[in-house]
Amino acid sequence: MARSRPAPAQVLAVYPAQGFVATDGANTGDPVSFARELVLDDIYELPYGITTQRLGVLDGPDSHFRIASDSGVGTPRSTLVLDSALSFMAGDGGIHEALLLVEVDAKGDAAAVYLLPLTALHSGVEYRLVGIDTTTAQQKFAQVGCVSFTWGTHITLATGEQRLIEDLAVGDSILTRDDGVQPLRWIGQTTVRALGEFAPVKILAGTLNNDHDLIVSPDHRLFIYQRSDELGAGRAEILVKARHLVNGTSVTVMDGGFVDYFQLLFDSHQIVYAEGIAAETMLIDMRTKPVLPKALSAAMGDVIPGHSDLPHAGLDVSESLLDRHDIAELLRKASGR
Repeated sequence: MARSRPAPAQVLAVYPAQGFVATDGANTGDPVSFARELVLDDIYELPYGITTQRLGVLDGPDSHFRIASDSGVGTPRSTLVLDSALSFMAGDGGIHEALLLVEVDAKGDAAAVYLLPLTALHSGVEYRLVGIDTTTAQQKFAQVGCVSFTWGTHITLATGEQRLIEDLAVGDSILTRDDGVQPLRWIGQTTVRALGEFAPVKILAGTLNNDHDLIVSPDHRLFIYQRSDELGAGRAEILVKARHLVNGTSVTVMDGGFVDYFQLLFDSHQIVYAEGIAAETMLIDMRTKPVLPKALSAAMGDVIPGHSDLPHAGLDVSESLLDRHDIAELLRKASGR
């Protein structure tokens, strides 16, 4: 399998800053901006009819990101800086979090500002700015980017045993699809509100020939081997994000409450078996690395063998091929045993 292909862009659903404007407070009439220009208690609103746009993001130099060539907004290859994490309170008391990203031009000047909502925002609702955080933005951004399994997921061990993910321990021998038996290097665990970008996706038993329900983070990629290329991808091996399988029946979004997420890390990016479904483990890159403990992050260094060479690059499927309501059923038939 080729290891020289570049990483696919991570696609973020963002609002241009001009679409989120202060309607009351010190910055009335101004769009949301850098942390240093924001004032607590200002009220912001989304105008009716506005929709999110696709911002394609790639790893870039100097711990920043850059805009992908196929991004729906922004100038390709421009630097993208993560400025801050913002918290807003709606009229019903609900808290909504968002990240602020700044596009920087070749001269080092701000060219555009984007708001990445972590929970759904709605037009006609007043959002009062109640928090401005410049210290944890990287960790929040990383958490969204991490692929995660949920409490109660069975993982296949080298012996064939199906062990609950919460009972796994560092050093356990796990069966991987490509590299046989591999020791588990690290297990991450977080509890977050199951809203917006953190709301997990539930894949009912039988949907992808799985014996039990599988619940994963929305951007978690599942490995599917097509015995026949029903999808028209041009290859048998593909990776598909859980969010692209959502159909409201056999694959649903579990929005609301809290969710316990687990991240599994190996010395290289792996495909393991969760409830019988082949699913990826944590891929370390510039975006996700901040979730690691400092000692482990330092030990892994800036170039991470098995992660930075992307052993599964090139298997992602174009979103246009997945934009159909029966995609889960189509893939089940394609991979039928």
